[in-house]
Order: sequence, then structure tokens, then C-alpha cells
Amino acid sequence: MKQLRTITDFLNAYDEGKLMPEDVADFTARALSAAKLPAAAHAFISYNENAPDQAERNIATGGPLGGIAIHVKDLFDVAGQVTTAGSKILSGRAPATQDAAVVSRLKGAGAVILGRTNMTEFAYSGVGINPHYGTPKCAADPLVDRIPGGSSSGGAVAVALNIGWAAIGTDTGGSTRVPAALNGIVGWKPTAARMPMQGCYPLAPSLDSVGHMTRSVADAILLDDIMADLPSQWTERTVKGMRFVVPENLMMDHLDVSVTQAFDAALEALTKAGARIEMVRLRALDALPALLALGNLSAYECDQFHTAQQTALGYDDSQYDPRVAQRIALGKAVTAEQHASILQARALWAAQFAAELAPYDALICPTVPMVAPPMQPLIDSDELFFKTNGLLLRNTAVFNAADGCAISLPCHTDGLPVGLMLGHGTMKDGRVLTAARAVEKILDKLRRPHVA
Repeated sequence: MKQLRTITDFLNAYDEGKLMPEDVADFTARALSAAKLPAAAHAFISYNENAPDQAERNIATGGPLGGIAIHVKDLFDVAGQVTTAGSKILSGRAPATQDAAVVSRLKGAGAVILGRTNMTEFAYSGVGINPHYGTPKCAADPLVDRIPGGSSSGGAVAVALNIGWAAIGTDTGGSTRVPAALNGIVGWKPTAARMPMQGCYPLAPSLDSVGHMTRSVADAILLDDIMADLPSQWTERTVKGMRFVVPENLMMDHLDVSVTQAFDAALEALTKAGARIEMVRLRALDALPALLALGNLSAYECDQFHTAQQTALGYDDSQYDPRVAQRIALGKAVTAEQHASILQARALWAAQFAAELAPYDALICPTVPMVAPPMQPLIDSDELFFKTNGLLLRNTAVFNAADGCAISLPCHTDGLPVGLMLGHGTMKDGRVLTAARAVEKILDKLRRPHVA
């Protein structure tokens, strides 16, 4: 039997009679054991020891995800479990009384929760460092401790290590796509309104969206259909005749040499396959700094929520990760009137951005401008940490500001993983997923297994 790397492979093998329910339990038991090995250190905050038995029962009773073991970021409620959002200060909370909406939908489709995955505290960083629960190492390099990317760090590492089949996360500025890019997997951020946020600990409600990380676009589409509870929006196409725009401004600045080489090779392969690639200076990207100068939207909304929580529950931020506390505190400089102005200006900017992208199947650019850097220098230096965090989130956050959708695909041929991002405006999810499925087929022909 060929290696089962994706949900699609797994379900097809079961439908063809190549797997029995007891085999599914064995797959899940092995995944649970692998989650506890040193390679996956700090990827999980807790485990579901009953997952193998649940998997065997679920696949026998049917459902589109029957027996599929997934993991959830530690800011989604799971009935009977404590949601800590990667923070020790919340570890004494009462267990959740019901599942988050997307968790309920996944369970209803037959999925099994393998465990809760680690994350940046309160989801507030693209680097992925967590001083409370430890930081998982990037899965792509067993020799050097590199950052995993954040904030959905543990889920990305686990999926890249073939532990379970997918990870459910959130994306406020790039938190599924950044770790997906650094670990060499697929990271999907849908239009926020398509996914329910009930039962999910918030960061900034105006920007938060539920997403997921998988090992294929087909798997991302399957989970998207179930989590959104909407008819599938993608269609089968090839890249021939597809039209992509590569922005000449902002998103192509300050790229690592390895990122440039991988991205250029991907564009060349897409062009040879019949795609139309256009280099364009997008006016909306030139206007983005003026929007950002109006104030820090995420910090304001995060500070408002945490101030209310601290008042209600009687704690302060002295036990927060100092770097997270520092970012949240930036919101205190923003007034309610400024916040309202930012939201209004953002809506106008998003409409401009969407209008410029309207003729294209998708914008295409590197997901992040670098490969995963070594971890220790970022732990030691605040200056380097915040500079790196800003660069990691620069490209991905564009689509959160635009209330759009975007997906990261691995596009490296050797060396450390590099992500290629496809994105578009609000509710263009079907267009992006259609393009991603076609682009993935071209990129897969380029890629070779990574050897550190």
C-alpha cells in the first residue's frame, strides 16, 4: 500500500477495503505515541488517550471524516477540557461545557480529537515562542532548533511530522499560513464570515478567522466544506489560462535568497504550464501604510477583551509572556473613536484591494519572506524578535486586513520549506481553492523530499 499521507488517501484506502476499523485504531494509536516523542516535544498541551477507541468506532459508523484524527489549537473549547489559550494564567478555568462550533461540526462528521496543540500565548505572535508550555521546534530541521511559526505552532509541527491528519487553528494576521509555510505544509485562511467563531478564545474579533493546516489542498477543501457547513465552492481546473498577479510592491521586498529562488522556480513552472503571470504595482498596497497609521486594530480589540477579563476574573497581566503583554498594551493608545475610524477606513481599503484583484484568479506571492530562522537568537533579543515577527506577518496580514481568503502551499525543491501564497478578496474562497488545487499539481512536480 502506498504511504497514506493525506485524509483523502486514508479514506480511499478504507473505502477500497485496504483498511479495517482495527487498522484505523492502530493508525491513531501510533499517532498518539508519536505525539509524545522528542521530535514533537511541546507540540501538544494535552492528549486524548481515548482517541484510538473513538477512531475505530467512528469509522465503523460512517461519516465523511469517520476515524480521522485531528488536533485543535488550545483556544477552541472541547467539552470537558480546559481552554488555556496557551497561557498558564487560564489553566485554572473550569472545563468547557460544550464544544466550539467548528469542533462540533468536525466531531459530527466523525473526526476524533487527538489532542490540544500548543500556540503563542493568546495567539499574539507569528514567531510561535511560548515560555509557559515550551516551544515546539520547526519540523523541517532535526539538526537546528528553528522557530515553528505562530501562532498555531504546535498544530503545524504535528501535521508536518505526520502526526494526525490535520490541525484546526486560527488566523488573525497569518497564524495558520506562517507556521504552514515554515514547516512545509498547507495552511488555509478562509473569509472570516464563513466560519463560526463560537467557543473560540478571541484575539481581535474584527480580524479573527478559523482556519486549518493539512498536507494537501484536497484535505483543506474537505475540512472547509465541513467546518463552514456550506456547499463546496471549488471546481476542477488546470492552471492553463489562469491569470495571476504578482505585486511589485511591499510583498516582494526583503526576501531571503532561498525564498526568491523557490518562488521564481514556481512562477517559471506555472508559466510553462500555461498560467498567465502579471507583475503589477497594486495601488491598495501603497495605501496600506496610511491605513495602519490610523491605529493598531488588533491591539485595541485585544486590550479591550483582556481588560474586561482581568476585571471579571481578578487577575492582571504580570503572568503573561512579557512580549505578548507589551503588544496588547499598545491598544491602550487607541481610542474608541479611532477604532471606529479604522474600521470604516479598512472597509474602503478592502473594497479597493478587491477591485484591483477582480480580474485575476488570485494574487500570488511568497507566504513569508524567509525560511525558519534559528530559535535562540529570537528568545534572547527583543529587537530581533519584534523585527522578525513583523516580517513573518507582513504578507499574510494583508489578507486579514482585506477580510479576504488565502492559502499557503509548499513550493521549495530542496533546503528548508518555502511557502507560496494564493489570495483574494472577501468571499472569493472558491476561486482561491480552485486555483490552489491546480497550482499544487504543478508545485508537486518540482518538489523533492527535504534533507536537512
